[in-house]
Amino acid sequence: MPLFQGTQQQYYGQEQFTTTAAQATGGGSAGQYVLTFPDNETLLNNLATMPDAAGEMRVDTLVGGTTTTGVPFEFNNTTNTITLGTPVAAGSVVTVNIINPQLGNYQFISLKTIIDNFIISYVGRDKIIPKVRRADIAFHAQRAIQELSYDTLKSTKSQELEVPPSLKVALPFDYVNYVKVAHIDNDGIERILYPARKTSNPTAILQNDDSSNIYDSGGNLTYASDSDAWTRYQGSSSTEDTSDDDNVDSDFDILEGQRYGISPENAQFNGIFYIDEEKGYIHFDASMNGNTCMIKYISDGLATDDEMIVHKFAEEAVYKHIAYAIASTHTSVPPTYIPLLKRERFAAKRQAKLRLSNLKSEELAQIMRGKSKWIKH
Repeated sequence: MPLFQGTQQQYYGQEQFTTTAAQATGGGSAGQYVLTFPDNETLLNNLATMPDAAGEMRVDTLVGGTTTTGVPFEFNNTTNTITLGTPVAAGSVVTVNIINPQLGNYQFISLKTIIDNFIISYVGRDKIIPKVRRADIAFHAQRAIQELSYDTLKSTKSQELEVPPSLKVALPFDYVNYVKVAHIDNDGIERILYPARKTSNPTAILQNDDSSNIYDSGGNLTYASDSDAWTRYQGSSSTEDTSDDDNVDSDFDILEGQRYGISPENAQFNGIFYIDEEKGYIHFDASMNGNTCMIKYISDGLATDDEMIVHKFAEEAVYKHIAYAIASTHTSVPPTYIPLLKRERFAAKRQAKLRLSNLKSEELAQIMRGKSKWIKH
């Protein structure tokens, strides 16, 4: 049985209908038609959750050799039907173009398939693992995805956002660590932002006028929503004007006679940020107000069911990771197998890294040609 289900036309998100009189909802030679989609999971992934939006689905008609793009329609996700909003003649060709959620997914394998394949290959009589519960395999499979996401799999995600007047944006729901934060300029170029190292948003304890702490009814300390450090930083002027900044000058005063160059980290006007991981916010400086920013971050790959997939280049590494994890925690596996499975896990992970590095000899040669240029000082 092939891994790919359905036709290639269905995969690319296109379904064609020829209207017939039986499909018409109105009388006469021209009418509105109700078109029923075939029950094909490859085409629409999950048709019941397909949104009725112009950005997700477009309907075109071909009548008498004339193509009309973007015909009004109504989609019923209960009956899996489309009702044309524009009357057309019987015998017209109607093309429904759909943004298929499965585009490009053939390179991945789902967590469920990995678990099923592992049970077939590793679990059973006369196999490495005589007996294990499916729940244990599922746990170690998720742990494998999580660990491989940090340094092996292509698990970098990105979000584009506009910085509000509050100068703080919530971290992505599946955020683990950031890769890069950048400002998008008018040409669409990413201008990297650097982290602020001399400010933060510490936990602010509420105090009385005499500087004594304020406690609640249970005798616990009370805290302010934001610290004075963040409030003052938020109200400061743009960091682009730093030529007469007293803070910068005071830092350099102790280095008088020793300054031979500028700090590259501060030699830019792109803006700065810092991440308050405790409260879950990214804080930007005042110059970023209203600008478009982008954050690339690392996810553990377990946030949603759709994300729990593994690239086929790393499929074997996941199997070896699960096998070693189960063998090292179950007494039913002979101890002599554990060192072997550990070595196989290491080798499979290394092989997955090499495969996913995606190095192309021609691209690398073109980049390395720049290394032959003389650098003049």
